[in-house]
Amino acid sequence: MEHYQALFEPDREAGGYVVTFPDFGYGVTQGETDREAMEMAQDLLMLTIGDFIREGKPLPAASRRRGAKFRPVALPGLQSAKVELYTAFLTSGLKKAEFARRIGIPKTHIERLFSLRHQSRFDQIEAAFAALGKRVEIEVRDAA
Repeated sequence: MEHYQALFEPDREAGGYVVTFPDFGYGVTQGETDREAMEMAQDLLMLTIGDFIREGKPLPAASRRRGAKFRPVALPGLQSAKVELYTAFLTSGLKKAEFARRIGIPKTHIERLFSLRHQSRFDQIEAAFAALGKRVEIEVRDAA
């Protein structure tokens, strides 16, 4: 999943930062320190993407924003894989029942595969991608 850019604006009255994601058009959080603001931003991003998934809406494209107030926010690996799976599913045009049949799971379990709060097994995610004609590759990079 591409990183979404969050706008970190200093809160001059209360201190810390107010964080928003302009690509989504709603949602706001805050943190007293850089670290806390980033943790809150990740949680907000997960909740916001979760809203889009529950509503069956496509995710907005991650825009490239510049400036010192913008910072990239990433989700953990499993959640990123789930976002990619959801996007691939929407693109496929399949219905959930057909997708579940191809994977060999009950239709009621499809929502769990897309839920960013549910801890799915990675082999299930790989099987779901395979059912969509895709394969998973993992890339490891040095931490910044």
